[in-house]
Amino acid sequence: MRKNILLSLLLTLTALAGFSQVTITPATFNATDEITIKVSFASATCNTMGTAPTAVYMHAGIGNDTNAFGFAVVGNWAQDDGVGAMVNNGDGTFSKTLTPSTYFGLTPAQISSATKLGMVFRSADGTKTLKKAPSCGDFIYNVGYFQSALITPAENSSTIIASGASLNIQASNTNGNANYNLKANGASINMTFGTPSYSYTHTNITSNQNYELVITQGTSVQTKKFSVIVNPGLISEALPSGLIEGINYNPTDATKATLVLDAPFKDFVYVAGSFNNWQPTAAYAMKKDPSSTKFWVEISGLTPGAINSYQYWVVDTTPVSGSPMLVKTADPFSTLVLSPFDDQYIPAASYPDLPPFPVGPTTEVTVLQTAKPVYNWQVTNFTKPKKEDLVVYELLVRDFDSHRNYQDVIDKIEYFKSLHINAIELMPVMEFEGNESWGYNTAFHMALDKFYGPESKLKELIDLFHQNGIAVILDVALNHAFGRNPMDRMWMSDPDGDGFGGPTSENPYFNVTATHSYSVGNDFNHQQPRTKTYVKRVIEHWINEFHIDGFRWDLTKGFTQNCTGSESCTNSYQQDRVDVLKEYVDYSWSLDPTHYAIFEHLGADNEEQQWANYRINETPSKGVMMWGEMFTQYKQLALGYAADISRMGNTAHGFTAKRVIGYPESHDKDRVMYEALKYGNPSGTTPLNNLPNALGRMPAIAATSILVPGPKMIWHFAELGMDDSIYTCSDGSVNTETDATSGDCKLATKPQPQWVENWTSDPARAAVFSNYSKLIALKTGEPVFEGNYAISPNVNLLKQRIYIYDDTLNASQLKNVVVLANFAVLEQTITPDFPYTGTWYDLMTNTPVNITSTTDLITLPAGQFKVYGNRPNSTLATNRFELNKAVSLAPNPSSGQFTINANMSKVDVYTLTGQLVKTFAGKSQETNYNISDLSNGIYLVKATDSNNREQTMKLIKQ
Repeated sequence: MRKNILLSLLLTLTALAGFSQVTITPATFNATDEITIKVSFASATCNTMGTAPTAVYMHAGIGNDTNAFGFAVVGNWAQDDGVGAMVNNGDGTFSKTLTPSTYFGLTPAQISSATKLGMVFRSADGTKTLKKAPSCGDFIYNVGYFQSALITPAENSSTIIASGASLNIQASNTNGNANYNLKANGASINMTFGTPSYSYTHTNITSNQNYELVITQGTSVQTKKFSVIVNPGLISEALPSGLIEGINYNPTDATKATLVLDAPFKDFVYVAGSFNNWQPTAAYAMKKDPSSTKFWVEISGLTPGAINSYQYWVVDTTPVSGSPMLVKTADPFSTLVLSPFDDQYIPAASYPDLPPFPVGPTTEVTVLQTAKPVYNWQVTNFTKPKKEDLVVYELLVRDFDSHRNYQDVIDKIEYFKSLHINAIELMPVMEFEGNESWGYNTAFHMALDKFYGPESKLKELIDLFHQNGIAVILDVALNHAFGRNPMDRMWMSDPDGDGFGGPTSENPYFNVTATHSYSVGNDFNHQQPRTKTYVKRVIEHWINEFHIDGFRWDLTKGFTQNCTGSESCTNSYQQDRVDVLKEYVDYSWSLDPTHYAIFEHLGADNEEQQWANYRINETPSKGVMMWGEMFTQYKQLALGYAADISRMGNTAHGFTAKRVIGYPESHDKDRVMYEALKYGNPSGTTPLNNLPNALGRMPAIAATSILVPGPKMIWHFAELGMDDSIYTCSDGSVNTETDATSGDCKLATKPQPQWVENWTSDPARAAVFSNYSKLIALKTGEPVFEGNYAISPNVNLLKQRIYIYDDTLNASQLKNVVVLANFAVLEQTITPDFPYTGTWYDLMTNTPVNITSTTDLITLPAGQFKVYGNRPNSTLATNRFELNKAVSLAPNPSSGQFTINANMSKVDVYTLTGQLVKTFAGKSQETNYNISDLSNGIYLVKATDSNNREQTMKLIKQ
């Protein structure tokens, strides 16, 4: 009962194809025979391609009984490249003629042992499929006149026996007599010639056996595999003190490591690994601690620094109904796993020297490496930004840039610095099922997923961001785990025997049925002590090993045990949830007193207050930051309609401290720009159904959200006015949750228009970025934004007014700020209600404004905003890499060249994305720097003097 995502080759590539009517002529064929495959689309069952598709691709493979696609696969999913294209017969059917041995490029050995042909059918872009009814799975057909079957034991099975017991093996074949050769651990133990069936009993078995029954008929060879695992009996020995679950490296001897597994209800456990050729002897039977449910064994003879891998073979001789006796699984506390399903599709450029998956295992294995190289951290005492000052940039590594890896994020450091954000929040990077994922289908919470790169690269990213004053927060999905998770698999219900399933009633970590109404994957029971131990180990690992500054806890509503199937219960106050989540944050603060805790709860204020106000009076102040979704409200404003944004800050929630991370956009909701273009108010002087007008009000969205005191968040590329729907498919089309025919594209890999189309050089989008940058710098650089506020719209909710103030600041500081915004589609006058008259300043330009009456009306064009302060905005003149405030470049904007009013040893010109496009060396202040060959847009000029002091300045090329 497979719940994991992208489990096989085809699942890794896409949702699989399948059925209507498929015929192969001739019906019986060898791999060397020419065949014609014909498919009809007359039936709508398991068919999203329609009855008359214009183009059909066959994605096909050939293999043996174990894997019909195991020898070779032909087809490039989602590519309209002709590979696998079928011929349109003009009658609603498509066909393809081929010879399997040639089409798949088989070796002689593969030709002789091929027994299965697999295929799926798809549209040219891969978004629509034909699947086999009724299961909507793959089409699988026999290859060869010669077929054989293992009668007993079952193929690929493992039989548990007592030492000295026997095993009976029976098989048969078709198409006449055949020869049989039975091998045990690689050595032939019995041979039978020229019979249509086979029977043999292997007696007095005292050690684990891997069997192969090789059946030969002429040039055809088929192999059936199975195994025997001998019960080693109870080996009782106390667990040495100081050992924890998982891998325990010997601090003085890099040739040894001790493995510890907690396995209640299990009878015995072997460790199979590269160090015993995946054939464990009695020496690798784990010892049982007599005072607990833990098994342990010391592995010796390891080569320091070498990559090893292993699995646990966990046996329950009397399992509950539907649960397997044997489970082969990776370590629950793995920090790096190898996957037979996903790793082969990871680009070498993203993960150089990825260890190959070993021959033998069929599910994930744990990597063990003694004397592992230690990362040399450049920043060991990072000071986190105050919670009140946070502007968090949420990003999905997969969709941030085209290479979809950590290096892409590292390469954009100048982009982040110029935006002035002070924290990034990475959507889950823990080992998840498949590669093309948001990461919430986590399987191993302590292991880094390899699709984005090795752990050294993530550490480099964190270190670099810390060097630049930017905190790094991880999104963690600890409400649940998916089917490859070892703690699920060791106590799973698997009546169909495919090796995967949901938890049984014995499972000491998971609920059989989710105890809340937002079930995802397998639901953790957070009242179980083992679950709590696991969660705390996860927290400790990422804080201590990766220097992570905080966690965004996904789906915290699921941490209750009280609300099976009831949404009203799930959304109401639950004391057990309050208590366990306090326990978890207490633990994280015990490791790092300034650690950020962020809950995606989106629940009732009375419960959220318990966390937001928790331990806030301590030094340093604690308190959990709560996600404050304001998508609907800001979407309405973007559309040109009224909305109440009072809950953007802490006051409306009843939180004592500023602990609301308010946001107009996140990964879970559509883009406000997309909504504006699709549904925006079409009337007035600036109708919202066109790009310039919709883009024009994004800075007003930013001003009325980011500047509200307290932590805030932006979803990646809001600062460029991203207008692609969250339901955009990989081919650029849009498919939403309401499209029942083919499913939505919410999780699909997104196109990269922001870089491909060079949005940072587009004047309209660059203006959005510039406004975001100024507003964020103002927010993070001026203390007044840690103060008080009042949101008091004028007359209607289209004319927004936010007053921000801090009376404890002195008169020479910026202590009073008035934000005004007009979200109507017509020009409007707004009463500013300044707290006093006198000279005020437009904080976006530092232009002084003489206010003679606090209520004099201010006229704002449709979709525009103003930010006024009692003192100039000091952040406009502040540069993060300042060497001398007097250093400047001119002219700016420039059409062809500029000068710098100081001697420089080096001048580098970067795009906003961090790409170096020009370098000048050894220049004096009279030098003209030629940029006539650059495209129009905004650039960053980094000037370095002879003392290696740097200053980065913005330059507009026009």
